[in-house]
Order: sequence, then C-alpha cells, then structure tokens
Amino acid sequence: MVWFRNDLRLHDNEMLVEAIAKSDSILPVYFFDPRHFEETTGYQNKSGLIRTQFLIESVHALRKSFETLNGNLLVMQGRPEDHIPALVEQHDIAEVYHHREVAPADTEVSANVEDRLWKLKINLKHFIGHTLYNKEDLPFPIKDIPDVFTLFKKKTERDAIIKACFLAPKEIAFAENDDWGMIPELATLYPDNLIHAVDTDLHGGEQAGLQHLDAILAPGSDIYLKGIKSTDKSMYVSKLSPWLAVGCLSPRQVYWCVKAAEDRNGSNANFNQILLGLLWRDYYRFMFKKHGIAFIKTALDQLEELAVLADEELLLNQWKDGTTGNSIVDNFMRELNASGFISYQGRMLVATFLIHIMKLDWTKGAVYFEEKLIDYAPASNWGNWGRIAESGKDPKSKNTLDVEKTIKFLNSFDLVN
Repeated sequence: MVWFRNDLRLHDNEMLVEAIAKSDSILPVYFFDPRHFEETTGYQNKSGLIRTQFLIESVHALRKSFETLNGNLLVMQGRPEDHIPALVEQHDIAEVYHHREVAPADTEVSANVEDRLWKLKINLKHFIGHTLYNKEDLPFPIKDIPDVFTLFKKKTERDAIIKACFLAPKEIAFAENDDWGMIPELATLYPDNLIHAVDTDLHGGEQAGLQHLDAILAPGSDIYLKGIKSTDKSMYVSKLSPWLAVGCLSPRQVYWCVKAAEDRNGSNANFNQILLGLLWRDYYRFMFKKHGIAFIKTALDQLEELAVLADEELLLNQWKDGTTGNSIVDNFMRELNASGFISYQGRMLVATFLIHIMKLDWTKGAVYFEEKLIDYAPASNWGNWGRIAESGKDPKSKNTLDVEKTIKFLNSFDLVN
C-alpha cells in the first residue's frame, strides 16, 4: 500500500518508486481526514475553502495520472488509522509505505497507524521526501543541526549534496479493486457552511505545478526583472509554494530546474530567492524534527506576559478582516482572504503588526493563517510566526528579524481614525 499524504505527484517520489520495485502490485490510497476540515471555532475551519479546493484538484490530478497508467487511486473519507488495517487484510498487503511528517498532529496519525499495523505484524515504512536535502546527506545528525539558520545554510551548502530526482514511473502494476471511491466536493466536506465560488488563479495538480515552474523560468518571464526593491509590494514572487505544500512539486525538481535555468541564462537574484526559500522550508522541518514543539517554546512562553485586553476579540477581527486602519496591513489581509496567498514580505508585515503593534496572541494569527493560506505548511507557518514573536524579545538573536525597522515601516502608513 502506498499511502499518499502531502506527496501528490509521480515525479521524484522515492516512496512510490521503491513500492513499485519491491512488490507485485501496489494499492495507492488517499484519505480525506475529517480532522483537517473540522471547525476550530464557531466561524473558522482548520482548512479553508481555497486550500481545500486546491487539495481536491491535486487529488483529482493524481488519480488522472494513475488512470493514464491503467490504474487508479483509492480515495476514502475517514481517519487513516480506522481504515488502513482493514484494507491491509482485505488486499493482503505485505507492507505500507508513507512519507513522515513533522507536525505533532500528523506524527500522531502515523503513530496510530503504526500501532494498529503492528498488531497485524505489518510494517509501516517511513520515507522523507519533503525536503531539498535528505537527512542522511546532511553533514550532521539531526540532533546536531545548527539552530541558527545562517549556520545551517552555510554548512549544508558547503558540505551537503542535493541528489538527482527520481524519474516518474512509466509502468505500474495496480492491485485489483472494485470500488475506488469518489473524490468529495467542497459541499461534502463542509456540509454546514455556505459554499461560495473559489476565485483563484492557482490550481492544484502535478502537471499544473510543473507547468507553472516551466512558465516562471521561461525566457521573458518576470523572474528576469532586475532591480526590484525588497520593500516594494510588486517585488517578484514565484508562487511555487502551494504545489510544494501538498507535494505536487518536489523541492529537488524546483532546485534542479532553477539551476538549469541559471546555466542557460546566467545567475539571477530572483533565482537565489527561490533557492533560499527552499532552504528555509528545510530548516523549519528539520528544526521541528529536532526539537518538536519546543522549537517555538520561547515564543509560546511570551504569551504569559501579554496584558489582557478588553477589546481583544474586536482587534483580532479587525486584523482578520483588514480593517485595522493601517493601509498596508489591511491590503495584505484582504488579499489573503480573497486569494489565499500573500508574499513572504506581506506575511512578515501583518504578523509583526499583530504581535508587536496590536500586542495580540500570535498563535491566533498562526491559526488564522492555517485556515486561509493556500500553501499552508505547519513547520514553515509556525516556525515563521514563532520567529517573528521571538524577535521582539531578543533582537540580538541571529535568527530574529529587525522588528524595529519593520515597525517603523508599518508606522509610516497613516492610520485611519
């Protein structure tokens, strides 16, 4: 059994390649876990409509890819730990393959599945396919990874290797199955919500991600623009992160395509920004692998020092709705609500405003991003929020942002009274 999670692609998928090589046939399966779509408050879901629609499109695309190889993808609604043991017995499965995650909720699901498979004497084999660098190729064990990003970057770029991508399989032998299941629609996953049309130019699926990657690296694209200032809202943004988040794109595929574009057209500051973003993704995943939730403990501890505000809920809603009176923050929040995406610079600014100007609980901002971001990735989201929160506490730390400079920039925009 090949249990797909945030790895919805055929290219550079070691888990899939090894399963094909070591079995007579495979049973690929994807679960729409109801815990991902449940309400966290009376008006907020863990995954919003835009991100869920992108996920649905990505699962459809994976199924279509398997259909072109004369197979299919088993799609089920329910908790993996409740269904995988029965599927194993039904299909006489010898082993279950899956990609390991780092978020506590996701690792708990893996542990639950592993416990139930152990009772059947079936092995759950773990793969790590979400990072640019494989952990075994790093110049240090996980426990010794530098906690400071600049050191992590320097040592990995100097001493680690980035492997070539695994080729997408051309032939797959699929297990026989009578009912491959229906891929749910938004209304099925959110039966109690008023479902509106999702308006976004980002669409899920492996081929959509590969086409986007090709387009932004093609001669004449905006990636070759020069001289864009970092404070300019129009600065270049690749928008690769939604496909990376659900695994429609492999980080290594992005890396090697960027390096090939460099070979053809020369170095480019925007190429460097894409590669830097891949490194930050790796860093946050490895930090949560190394420390768990303790990685953001300092930022969490700061919440005990927050003063109780009588109008906290009102202020939080103003931030969410983009009605704070700060034009740059409001514009970014409205863009987030409408499209599910804002640039990294926008995320840094709105988070800094919530934490260091409004003095509100940063975890509520992180939870709101979890719902709204089309490219939500737990390690990057919580790592970034924790980093911004810690920056105000210890401005001399090598991992922090220049909060004072950011606040000064935000305060240069007049508040509307």
